[in-house]
Formats: sequence, C-alpha cells, structure tokens
Amino acid sequence: MRRPFFLILFTFLSLISQAQKRKSHVTYRVTGKAIYVKHCMTCHQSDGTGVQNMMIPPLIKTDYVLGPKAAIIKILLNGLNGDIKVNGDNYSGEMPSQAVLKNSEIAAVLTYVRSSFGNKASPVTVSEVKSARAANKKAGL
Repeated sequence: MRRPFFLILFTFLSLISQAQKRKSHVTYRVTGKAIYVKHCMTCHQSDGTGVQNMMIPPLIKTDYVLGPKAAIIKILLNGLNGDIKVNGDNYSGEMPSQAVLKNSEIAAVLTYVRSSFGNKASPVTVSEVKSARAANKKAGL
C-alpha cells in the first residue's frame, strides 16, 4: 500500500520539477525578447543581422554569441569599442555598456540571443552574470 503511494508521489514531484524548468526557460525567452527589443534591436535588428554599413556586427552564429558565456556577459557589462572581426568581417561600431540592466535581465537577454536567430547555445544564468559583475568590480571596471 505504501509503495504505490510513494511511486505516485515521486512521479508527481518529478513532473512538477520538469514543468518548472520548462516554464523558467519560456519566461527567459519572453523576458529576454522584450529586453532585446527595448535595448538591442535598434542596432542589431529584429533578426540579429546587425548593420554592415554602420559597423554593427550580427548576432547570428558568431564566436561572441556562441563562445564562452563570460565573454559575452563582459561585453554587455562593459560595452565594446574598437575594431573587431566577426564572421570574417571587420566592425568598428561602438556598443554602449548595458550595466544598468539587472543581472536577471542580462541573463534573460543573453539567453534569448544565444537561442534565437538560428543560434543554439546554452542559457546564461543569473549567477554567471553576478560572478562577471563581481569580477568587474575587483578589476576596477
């Protein structure tokens, strides 16, 4: 009698846990898209293609987007200026710092970018953003 009860309870808890994981990923995508539209789309365009003649790089299948998460987090926190090469093309546009965004907002928008526009990369977590922000403070940035 006790065994079936525990089996049903375990199955139920497992299903709830899986639903919460799906919900948090969906929430990140919805929130991340809204943040992208508000803060990023003007320069990087609605489809992530950037603007070649304005020296704004694409976000589609680039090392910056698909590479180490710490690097792209650092770009959002510190901004970026100077010459960079993206997918074989040179860009020199300036990206302002987005450090005013909360850690959860940076995690959400980067998760959105890393899983949109044909990109398939792992999500960025709030704790990863928090660590990068702490490292910036230590470095005096």
